[in-house]
Amino acid sequence: MSSDDGRVQGTVAEGFEGVREAFAAVLDEARDAPEAQLAVDVDGRRVVDLWGGPGTAADTLTGLYSITKGAAHLVVALLVQDGVLDLDREVAAYWPEFAAHGKDRLTLRELLAHRSGVVGVDGGFTTEELADDRLIAARLAGQRPFWEPGTAYGYHGFVIGALTGEVVRRVTGRSIQEIYEERIRAPYGLDFHLGLPESLEARRADVLPLVPTPEEAERLAAGAAAPQSVAGVAFNQNATPPTDLVAFANTRAVRALGPTSAGGVGTARGVAGMYAAAISEVDGRAPLLKPETITEFARVQYRGTDRVTGNEDVFGLGFEELSGRYPFLGPDAFGHSGATGSLGFADPDSGVAYAYTRRRFGFPSGYGAGPENHRLAEAAVRAALARRER
Repeated sequence: MSSDDGRVQGTVAEGFEGVREAFAAVLDEARDAPEAQLAVDVDGRRVVDLWGGPGTAADTLTGLYSITKGAAHLVVALLVQDGVLDLDREVAAYWPEFAAHGKDRLTLRELLAHRSGVVGVDGGFTTEELADDRLIAARLAGQRPFWEPGTAYGYHGFVIGALTGEVVRRVTGRSIQEIYEERIRAPYGLDFHLGLPESLEARRADVLPLVPTPEEAERLAAGAAAPQSVAGVAFNQNATPPTDLVAFANTRAVRALGPTSAGGVGTARGVAGMYAAAISEVDGRAPLLKPETITEFARVQYRGTDRVTGNEDVFGLGFEELSGRYPFLGPDAFGHSGATGSLGFADPDSGVAYAYTRRRFGFPSGYGAGPENHRLAEAAVRAALARRER
């Protein structure tokens, strides 16, 4: 069923009209155009393909921030599944230089759960370094941790992909980006890139900044992290100049190299297609992940207060644990949000692969999935389950 009413464009399958209505409501209620896309696959087939905003088309590419972590750690999950990586082996066994400053006993499992304590570096990273996972890893190897490794959780916003990526490189001789391209992106023709070719730049649109109300601006200023705090280090506010999230994604060097923590570029179609391939048969190909691998990576590893954000939070292995936040999802749902308010995930229980991408930052700014995802994802999952019952 097609839709083109000036607000929402695209198509939904029969039974998914409620998802279109929810998406239209999100656009209507937004103070500033979010420039959004929404794609949903169920059991490997596209059932929702919607977009809205004057500057966004179905195939508009944009920066996806931490949704990139989902692609990176899908590669890691595949390598664990293949027996190439051992979750309970020390990171330093793969990467000896990482052992400096008491990091020698940290396991790959603990690293993937954001427990290394190495959330950034003294003095901050340059933009050139943040664009290049190898440069990030080289500095992190000799960095003192900001808490005792393995004892606490803290979001490694700009660095987790470089850390896990260096482990992958030491074992395979190849980068996460290369393995993702060969095993995931190219075979499925996904419009989700860890390294955007110059030839696709014409389809790219800039990430747009939040336009805050005076009250929102006041709250953001009051909550800003001190540059030398753990949060300031983690979000590279201790650099000179501090990193601006909007400028980061809109920098060609970042897009070209595709740093695996936050530098991916894509569409909602590409993100949903990736998660569909992870859990469903697609075009005659078996799911990328076995059920036991999904359970291993999706389930909660640790609970507690995030040393970086100060929030009570939980994490799986490389992926965000989602069923606690979205109770309509099954316990093995896994995925990752992005700073503008975007979200991508797979829910094996319903067969749903979901992707909501937005170019404009929402409020609160820079802290993952926007609140509209609850409404959109629930509509998608409810429709998918209803279809199975018919």
